[in-house]
Amino acid sequence: MKSKNPILFISFLFILSFSISAQDSTEYVNEILAHQMEQNHEFADSLKSPLKEEDRKVFSHLEFFPINKDYRVEAKFVKAENEEPFKMQTSTDREPWYIKYGEAHFKIKGEELVLSIYKSLRTVKMEGYEDYLFLPFADYTNGLESYGGGRFIDLKIPEGETIVIDFNKAYNPYCAYNSRYSCPIPPEENELQVEIPAGVKSFGDH
Repeated sequence: MKSKNPILFISFLFILSFSISAQDSTEYVNEILAHQMEQNHEFADSLKSPLKEEDRKVFSHLEFFPINKDYRVEAKFVKAENEEPFKMQTSTDREPWYIKYGEAHFKIKGEELVLSIYKSLRTVKMEGYEDYLFLPFADYTNGLESYGGGRFIDLKIPEGETIVIDFNKAYNPYCAYNSRYSCPIPPEENELQVEIPAGVKSFGDH
């Protein structure tokens, strides 16, 4: 059935499209807010918190960058071939074994970026972690608004040739809160030459 008023019909389609987009954005913001709330609950929990006792007693919430869907990207996933296991540098003398599992190729604000994705050899046979992937990265916010030692994102082995990376879910390693932890340091190949103002910010003076 054709509309008798083409202009009115086009306006209706625009309003409908905007409404769907706004609903999608609201759902996404709520998803990230729920994720942040879960993190705050964990940090306030005496049995789960990585915080020092004196910090946990006065803890109210973590600081986050503003939620921005531009930092949720669908990246092209390229599976690595013939990679050798290696020892990843950490904040201590510990050197856990990892293997490069693949690469994520994506754009943020027109910038072509690549990040390597790793798999821990320790978790390969751990129940519930068989498809767990590890993405440590550094960016230009480190040492300023975010933790100087970089941040992490948890991923799962993708089924196809794309993988979703949501920097709004980027979190700090535990050693950002307590020096008794040993944390991986992002390899040089994962040092992004851009700012990623998304995810959790630095904590206190760390």
